[in-house]
Formats: sequence, C-alpha cells, structure tokens
Amino acid sequence: MRNPIGGHVPVAGGLAKIGLGYARELAAETVQVFVANPRGWATPAGNPAQDELFRSECAAGALPAYVHAPYLINFGSHTEATVERSVLSLRHSLRRAREIGALGVVVHTGSATGGRPREVALAQVRTHMLPLLDELTHDDDPFLLLESTAGQGSSLCSRTWDFGPYFEALDSHPKLGICLDTCHIYAAGHDLTGPVGMRQTLDLLVDTVGEGRLKLIHANDSKDVVGAHKDRHENIGAGHIGAEPFRELFSHPATEGVPLIIETPGGKEGHAADVARLKELRGTATG
Repeated sequence: MRNPIGGHVPVAGGLAKIGLGYARELAAETVQVFVANPRGWATPAGNPAQDELFRSECAAGALPAYVHAPYLINFGSHTEATVERSVLSLRHSLRRAREIGALGVVVHTGSATGGRPREVALAQVRTHMLPLLDELTHDDDPFLLLESTAGQGSSLCSRTWDFGPYFEALDSHPKLGICLDTCHIYAAGHDLTGPVGMRQTLDLLVDTVGEGRLKLIHANDSKDVVGAHKDRHENIGAGHIGAEPFRELFSHPATEGVPLIIETPGGKEGHAADVARLKELRGTATG
C-alpha cells in the first residue's frame, strides 16, 4: 500500500482493547496513540499484556503504529525544570514506543522561550535531544519524528526551511525524521492550495532535509486561512486547504510509503468519514 491511512485513537481502558477497537471502526490502516497524559509530565508504566496484544495485532494486521509524545515537551525552554522534564518525558515515549512496536515518536519542535535567540535554544536542543537519539541503538527502536508548529510565538520550526538548522543541531542523526502536519505548515504560511501548492511545499521540504526523512503525515484541514499562525484542525475538505491538495499529496515522490494520520474534529463518525475521504482521494490520485 502506497500510503496507509488512519487516525489518532483513544487508549484509556486498554491500548489494544480500546485503541485497536476504535481503529477497526475507522477502517484504519495505521494508528497513533498517546502513552502518557499529553498535557502532563507523568511517565506511566505500560500494561505488559496490552502491550503484547497491541504489538502482535498491529503486526498481524500490517498496521503501522506511532506514538505522539506529550505536548508540554520543549527542549528550547529557558526553564531548566521544563528541559529536564522534557528529557524524561521523551525518553519515556521512546521506550514505550519500542515496547509496543511503534515505528516512530512524534514530538513538537518547541520554541525559544524567555526572549532568547533561536541559536541559543537550538544549542540547548542539541545538548539534550542528541543524547536521546544516540540511545536508539536497537533494531526495533523508533524514529524520532519532528513536527513543526503553526508558527505561534517564538517557534523554533514552522516553515519547511526551519527544519534545516534543527537537523544541523542534531547532526542529521540517522534516527531523525519528520512528521508533516498539513494544518500546521499551512497556518505557518505555506499555501498548499492551487495546482502546485502541495508539490512546491513538499519539494521545499526535500530540498531542506533530503530524501527519505518524511516518515509520517498528519493529514488535517485548517479552520483558518494560510499564514494565520493558528493551530485549528478541520475535517478533510471542509477547511481552507480543501480536498484537492490532499489528492496531490498522494502523487508526490516524497510521500511514497508514508502513512497519513488524521487528527480532526467530529468524534468517531467524523474520523471515519475523514479516513474514507482520504482513501477516496488516494484512489483517484495520479502518478
């Protein structure tokens, strides 16, 4: 399958029992989960039975799985406690990802808080994130996937070219990849609409980090206009991006083999409709 399509699934009550049950109702071909409270610092141990069931069922169903790290993580923070907690939290997500057989851990690229220059924050990213990448020595360790933001505040990475300095800070580590969120990149100022918008944006990304670094796509439409710097997701085709750029996405060489995860509104019904819509667009894509 060129591009598996699925969604972020709830796991309260059991990673496999609840999460994969929800995935089946979406007819999902790939899944993303949290392994900790996304708005907290707790690092809970997993349930070994659920971990094994999740891992085995994903393998049996050829269902690529991904973990989204907590939102509070910020390696560019001027607060020492936040950076220390970020290290512990991301290490936990990477370890849990390996335990459940996930292929990648998505982490937001953060911001340079406290009014400090971006270069200072990126040096701090190098100091604290690079050792975590170097710990990924097992064959089944996940990739660390950087997700850019919508460009709010002192964001370290929002436009495609911002990934360049971030990758340089991390020595373009072999376990480093990108999760491209279509809503974020559009909100940051990349117009994905029109006959060439999506293609040009993906070309820019490849020009910045090279081929093979795009590992996951968060497929979300946007409630706001291009360049609004607002992270507000909309259902596929119902926002300002519209359906056509997603069809274009499926035919770009850089997306070959890259799964799509939706993080859209509307609960289970909305999610199932978005998965079906993307499958329809995939089926009519050229190239």
